[in-house]
Amino acid sequence: MANHAVFFDRDGTLIIDKHYISKPEDVELLPGVTENLLKLQKAGFQLFIVSNQSGIGRGFFTEDQMHEVNDRMLSLMPGVKFTWMYFCPDTPENPQSNSRKPSPKFLFQAEQNFLVNLKKSWFVGDKDIDVLCGINGGCQSILLDGKYSSEAHKALQGKKYSTVKTIAEAAAIILKGV
Repeated sequence: MANHAVFFDRDGTLIIDKHYISKPEDVELLPGVTENLLKLQKAGFQLFIVSNQSGIGRGFFTEDQMHEVNDRMLSLMPGVKFTWMYFCPDTPENPQSNSRKPSPKFLFQAEQNFLVNLKKSWFVGDKDIDVLCGINGGCQSILLDGKYSSEAHKALQGKKYSTVKTIAEAAAIILKGV
């Protein structure tokens, strides 16, 4: 098995962010997702999802509903295989949470459980917390279609990461380093 990986946020990175999506029929892939994930997979990258799912903690949907949404997403990506999908159901207000991004907890679990070399790996997401999660875990990070507040911009100052508009651009950067 490959020792390098690409970690993806889910909402806003792989599927259109519909704010607490809970119905499988609402899942829509972002353009280019399937073909570019297949390219990364073919190049030997393990694929992972790392997603904050605070809608569970807020009672907007259940864990089962989240899995149904994930199953629908996977059905729209024939041939794409994720090694694992990590999710944190905690709300941002939960002081006990140690797995919400930007925490790299799930990256360290992937390193241990799937022999991922984090230094040869990437994190792709559409928010500052995704970039920071990757950086905190020792990965290279890519901000997709840069959506972040001025507060987040401060958190990213001095950090090394790439910014792209599309998943195809992110895949091209990642593949250039193989």
